[in-house]
Amino acid sequence: MSVHKEVRKITTHVLLEMKRNKKKIAMLTAYDYSMAKILDSTGIDVILVGDSASNVMAGYESTLPITLDMMIYHAASVVRGVNRALVVVDLPFGTYQSNSKLALSSAIRIMKETGAAAVKIEGGEEVKDSVKRILSAGIPVMGHLGLMPQSIHKFGTYVVRAKEEEEASKLISDAHLLEDLGCFAIVLEKIPASLASQIASEIKIPIIGIGAGSVDGQVLVLHDMLGITQEFSPRFLRRYASLDKIIGDAVVKYIEDVKNCDFPDKTEQY
Repeated sequence: MSVHKEVRKITTHVLLEMKRNKKKIAMLTAYDYSMAKILDSTGIDVILVGDSASNVMAGYESTLPITLDMMIYHAASVVRGVNRALVVVDLPFGTYQSNSKLALSSAIRIMKETGAAAVKIEGGEEVKDSVKRILSAGIPVMGHLGLMPQSIHKFGTYVVRAKEEEEASKLISDAHLLEDLGCFAIVLEKIPASLASQIASEIKIPIIGIGAGSVDGQVLVLHDMLGITQEFSPRFLRRYASLDKIIGDAVVKYIEDVKNCDFPDKTEQY
């Protein structure tokens, strides 16, 4: 029987065992109680309360505007709907860069106020002091390398990262650093598949890919893969549903029934 089936609750240790046993890790984002409850019932391994909430929930153009208080609100909502999955929460922009004491206080707030199991941080060498300080408090950390949306103004574009040797070499070095510091997993976003495979083979902790080929696991933004959002269509995105049309059609039918006095009927009244 697989590790996936045996455990009642997914932990960071379970993810390490899944990698050792070559069991793929499935991860999706969620931002509210109702969606989280549905996801958890499916057997999803990891739920990421992503700062992508800035885009899909709040309507901002980037992940930068979302605040720590907003992330805590979303994360607490998600945790209340989850019994099995590991819940990881993004530390938002401005809560950990260049200030390890702030990083620790931000991570502590997330853990205390949401009940989540871990936090996620973007960056390698640049954020090592923050990672070390958070880990020293016993808070699990998931790393994030490659395309880092919180650094969009530095990159200037969302194109594939680490195609050139210098950046690829730094990414490999950063991945080893994050493992050595004690991170339990790393997300690699939008990098060449061959580079991601190399990193996944070199380090013992799980590598979760998004636009990084087939590695130890995969993550997608829930609203993108369900087709609730349609404006975002990168090569790595597979849409498993078109809920925008289903929801739209249902609402149009509801409007029609109300206007035509078909709703409520006699069986739907007291």
